[in-house]
Amino acid sequence: MTIESLPLPVARIPLRGKRSRGRSVALHATLIVASLIAVFPVFWVLVTSFKPDARAVAPTIRLFDESSLANYGDVLSGQQGDFLAWVANSVEIALLTTVIAVFLSATTGYAVSRFRFPGKNGLFLLLLATIILPFQITLIPTFAVFLALGWTGTWLPLLVPHFFANAYNVFLLRQYFVTIPRELDEAAMMDGASPLRVLISVIVPQSIPVLTAVGLFHFFFAWNDFFQPLIYLQGNIDLQPLSVGIAVFNALYSQKPTLIQAAAVMSIIVPVAIFFFAQRAFMRGVVITGVEK
Repeated sequence: MTIESLPLPVARIPLRGKRSRGRSVALHATLIVASLIAVFPVFWVLVTSFKPDARAVAPTIRLFDESSLANYGDVLSGQQGDFLAWVANSVEIALLTTVIAVFLSATTGYAVSRFRFPGKNGLFLLLLATIILPFQITLIPTFAVFLALGWTGTWLPLLVPHFFANAYNVFLLRQYFVTIPRELDEAAMMDGASPLRVLISVIVPQSIPVLTAVGLFHFFFAWNDFFQPLIYLQGNIDLQPLSVGIAVFNALYSQKPTLIQAAAVMSIIVPVAIFFFAQRAFMRGVVITGVEK
C-alpha cells in the first residue's frame, strides 16, 4: 500500500451560516426595537409641540396644520418669559466655562503626564479621589464662601470654580497625553522650545479628539446644569440660564403643555447641533482615551 492510496481525511466544516444569520437578525431587530423605544418620547414631544392646546393629548401624529408654528411663536414672543435671553445666558455660561475648564485641565494633565516632581503620584490620586466626593458635601461651605464674598446673584459662582481643574477632565487628558511619544517633546526642546511651546505646538495638535470630547462633556454639563444657577442666581431672572428658565416656564404655564413642549424642543437645538457637527471627533476621543495605542 502506497501513500497515494491511503484515504484522505475529509474535513467537516460546521454549517454555521444559518445560525449566525439568525443571531444577526435577532440582534438587529433588538437594537431597532430599543432605538424606537428610546426615540419615541422625543418624537412625542416634537409632535405635541406642533399641536394646538385643544388637541394636546389627541392621538394624532399630524405635525403641520394651519397653527403648527403658533406655539413656537408664542414662546419666542417673550410673553411667557424671555426665552431668547435665557438661551443667550446659557450659551455664554457654557462657552466661558468650557474654555476655562479645557485650558486648565489640559495644562494640569500635561504637567502630570510629562513632569517629575516629589509627590506627583500622591497628588494625582488625591485629585482623582475628589471624583467620588458628593456635591452635596461641599454645597453649604461653598455657598457660605460665595455669600461672604458678595458673589451671589452674579455669574461668578458659576465661573470661578472652573479655574480649578476638574479631576475627570484631567484624568482623560492625562491618559491620552501619556500615549504621545516623548521623543516628540525632546525633539522640540532640542530646537529650543519651552514646555509651554511643547504643549501648544506638539501636544495640543495631536490631542484634538480628546480635547473635543472633554469640551463637549463640559459644555453639555454646563448647558444642563440646573441646581447651581438656581441657588446662586435666585431672584435675578435676567441672568438665569435656560435650564432654570424652562423650570419657571413650566411652573407658570403648566396648563399649556404644547407651549412647554415647544420650549423643550427649542432648548435642545443647540446641544444637538453641536454634537452633530463634532460627533466624529467626540467619538474618536472617547474611544482613544480608553484604548492604549
